[in-house]
Amino acid sequence: MKKTVLLVLALLLVLSGQAFAADTIKLGFVIPLTGDIPKVGEASKFAAEMLREEINGKGGLDVGGKKYKLEFVFEDNEAKPESAVNAMLKVIERDQVLAVVGPQSSKQAVPAGGVANDNETPMISPWSTNPDTTKGRPWVFRAAFLDPFQAPVVANFATKQFKAKKAAVLFDISNDYSKGLAEFFKAEWEKMHGAGSVVGMESHGTKDQDFSAQLTKVVAAKPDFIFLPENYNIVALIVKQARDLGYKGPFMGSDARGSAELMDLCGKECVGQYFSTHYAAAGATGATKEFIDKYNNKYGYIPDDVAALTWDATRLVLQAIQSVGKVDSDTRKMRKAVRDAMVNIKSFDGITGKMSFDENRDPIKCAVVVKISEKGEFTFAESVCPK
Repeated sequence: MKKTVLLVLALLLVLSGQAFAADTIKLGFVIPLTGDIPKVGEASKFAAEMLREEINGKGGLDVGGKKYKLEFVFEDNEAKPESAVNAMLKVIERDQVLAVVGPQSSKQAVPAGGVANDNETPMISPWSTNPDTTKGRPWVFRAAFLDPFQAPVVANFATKQFKAKKAAVLFDISNDYSKGLAEFFKAEWEKMHGAGSVVGMESHGTKDQDFSAQLTKVVAAKPDFIFLPENYNIVALIVKQARDLGYKGPFMGSDARGSAELMDLCGKECVGQYFSTHYAAAGATGATKEFIDKYNNKYGYIPDDVAALTWDATRLVLQAIQSVGKVDSDTRKMRKAVRDAMVNIKSFDGITGKMSFDENRDPIKCAVVVKISEKGEFTFAESVCPK
């Protein structure tokens, strides 16, 4: 009798779980909650949670006239490629998510994208700019512009702003993003200014903290500016060490610099510098300002580009789910329906700008160059759009 009661209770729990699951849409987020860039993971999670709470507070996501509660599963990729692969497998196989947002950095997004594609699960990277993330992977999407577009933005702006003819580059050899963008920039710069106009092309490892050897060579080459396609935490170290070695010229950065934590780490050394990115928080209007104000009121700081891109990427997935018109209980069928719906999104008005998508599921959108003000704010300097 006792065994029968326990069996009935267990069956009821299973059935109730299925009923709850039937009214729930589950998405995975593979993000760096620990490791070298935890602020990226924090901003991603905060933006996603704010969106989930907003939608669930209205009863859920409306799909075909029925409301579905959103459940978000956050898995830490530790800012490591191998951890990103494992985290992706967990949310796909263990958690049976419908789609995955992330990873953010190309270093994790490139290998994790292969896992998502092999397992036929829609994945959208909010922040990855390396072409290999989506290349040849019909199940992988992104919300950020690509490095072949970002590199000319940097090269043209630096030429104009600094009247530069000679450039130097310092990059992380083991980071797909940093290495790839460095190479795209070198090719673009030499196309504009001739062979040999990149007078220093120095690399380092991900765990390096001392860049004096590389910077000594760079400073000796007397570049007109130094390009740093580096994560924000490394930028702070490099800039300070370069100044200690006597370099007085300008730096320019890329979108991985745009973390809310940059100024805490770099301080006055980064004031006045420029970098290319996805949106400028200072002076924003409309839906972008609404997002910024809500985020700032809730979490106590201005959201960076990765937060804004996570918001846009998640909304893209949710829009695709809504356009399917119904939620199929067969996860594999529903994943394919969502993937097909994402392919059919031809344009999207995001808080990081209006975007359309090409045949590789990459967005065609504008880039922004920002200047770091005396207050440490990322202020708008220039917008550059694809021709």
